[in-house]
Amino acid sequence: MASDLLSIAASGARAARGALDVTAQNIANASSDGYVRRSLRIEEVSASGGAGRIGDISLSGARIAEIRRNADSFLQGEVRRTSGDLQRADTELSGLRNMESALEQSGVFTAVVEFEAVLQQLAGDPTDPSRRAAVVAEADTLANKFNITASGFDSVGAGLRFEAESQVSEANIVGGELARVNLRLTRAGTGSSDRAALLDQRDQLLERLAGFTSISTTFASDGTVAVSLGSNPARSFVQGGAASTLSSATAADGTMSFAVNGQAVTPGSGALAGASLALTELASVRGRLDAIAAGLADVVNNAQAAGVALDGTQGQPIFAGSTAGTLRVVMTDGKGLATAPAGAVAGSRDDANLNALRQSLAGLDPAQQLSGVLFDVSSKVAGRNVTQSALETIASSARVSLEQQSGVDLDAEAANLIRFQQAFQASGRAMQAASDIFDTLLGIGR
Repeated sequence: MASDLLSIAASGARAARGALDVTAQNIANASSDGYVRRSLRIEEVSASGGAGRIGDISLSGARIAEIRRNADSFLQGEVRRTSGDLQRADTELSGLRNMESALEQSGVFTAVVEFEAVLQQLAGDPTDPSRRAAVVAEADTLANKFNITASGFDSVGAGLRFEAESQVSEANIVGGELARVNLRLTRAGTGSSDRAALLDQRDQLLERLAGFTSISTTFASDGTVAVSLGSNPARSFVQGGAASTLSSATAADGTMSFAVNGQAVTPGSGALAGASLALTELASVRGRLDAIAAGLADVVNNAQAAGVALDGTQGQPIFAGSTAGTLRVVMTDGKGLATAPAGAVAGSRDDANLNALRQSLAGLDPAQQLSGVLFDVSSKVAGRNVTQSALETIASSARVSLEQQSGVDLDAEAANLIRFQQAFQASGRAMQAASDIFDTLLGIGR
């Protein structure tokens, strides 16, 4: 009986010691990134027959049956998916906000209004040198404002592309690390001490990768993962110990495309998808801005060609350039403004051609077009703000659910620490009782 008691107590002490080790590991890694809480299952050691066993009651003690990672693949997948959607929304919204700022802060809308205003003032006295000089000065200011807006858009695009290219490089690094983790998992047995740490690392890398683009995963029984990127269709990126290469390309309009080993792929979600969406919108808005600048220059230059300058010669262009970025003023003297119609004498006060110019500008209405561009961008910013807030809430909820299931709760671990310590101490006392019984029996025998 004493030997059975000693073996039972010893098994209990071993089980409690193992539970204390797992609890201590959880406490030590409570703040470690990507760490998944460990838990253990203790089971009775079953046996039959032998002295001291009554009926089918086993008196063989306990053992640690399993130490497991408390990882839920569904919740982890939800965190990856929702965080990828949030990254897409964050990146797109950031790009749209920067576009909105470039439009608002350049003052191009105000410059168009002021240019039309000085043309109206010139109509009051078309031969006044100061009013003519004011028109040329405002035209130069207007061209500069278009240039500033275009430069702002260039900066927005350059920033988005720089970040996207950096993320492509980082995604390739993550892919290589995932392939190496796969190799290590294939070499690690199910009882390997670092297997759980490798699985933690695998899951953390998958979450990082999902922040760049949508991913599809297939898990093998040995813990290795096969990863495909993007959608329509998804492209194989990590397979066993091999990783493919994600690349990016920039089109003439500044938009970006992506490929895996040369095969085109659509990011779907993540920061790369957000950058792609923002750059597409930027190209559209930039095209509209260029069209407004080109239309304004054509209207003004065509009106100039239809009239005569103050010296009676045919009017010459005021603007050169066909885009917002290339628009500039080539007229240097207000005397060159063709306010009078063709055939008018030098010094004519006939402002018929100036009126025709103003009517053509009113028909084009560049101020209203610019206002429409700004309104559209601002509306998209407002809409994406709502979307981003909703996705942030969804991603946060998914994260909380995962943390509740797989994160370390220090209060719970502290309670476990006390419980398993008491179990260890109780097993120690049982072993002491077995020792006392042995001593007593030996004493009787003497």
